[in-house]
Amino acid sequence: MLRDPSTTGALLPSSPFLAKAMAEASSGSGTVVELGAGTGAITRALLAKHGAPHLIAVEINPELALGLKKRFPELDVRQAPAQDVLAGLQTNKKLVVVSSLPFRSLPAEVSAELQASLVATLERHAGSWLVQFTYQPRKPFEAPVGFRWQHHGMVWRNVPPAGVWVLRRSDEQVFRGESRAVSRSLG
Repeated sequence: MLRDPSTTGALLPSSPFLAKAMAEASSGSGTVVELGAGTGAITRALLAKHGAPHLIAVEINPELALGLKKRFPELDVRQAPAQDVLAGLQTNKKLVVVSSLPFRSLPAEVSAELQASLVATLERHAGSWLVQFTYQPRKPFEAPVGFRWQHHGMVWRNVPPAGVWVLRRSDEQVFRGESRAVSRSLG
């Protein structure tokens, strides 16, 4: 973080408590793409929840990506920009994007490009959602038209404390961890 604060959002890795909360918010998926996998704190919890065949870890920093490959040799680790990986995704399974990207500390144009890429991915994959944490007591970024944020919970046992958020299409609602379409006439 000290060498490149615009691409790293925290001085310390995520706590096991935050990792568990992020993994729980990804329940019900078929394929998980983790953006900003870093040192693998959240990756470990996602592997425990979903298994390596269902997880793709994305890390742009070459040193961190190499560390992930060594730590989790069974894992599909991609050292590439998040938007490139998202654009190339081809799956017919329910997709969840789990992100540790520091949207609020990224340069505005990079943040906007990443948000557009995420929204395009969610639109291409029906029933998909984004799991994102933030250290600030507000949504990670403004929900685009047709989407809404749900606050999944606060993790106090993290340094600093973090809020976990889920971004879904506005016409989808969560019931017992599953996504189901809601009639537009109701909402």
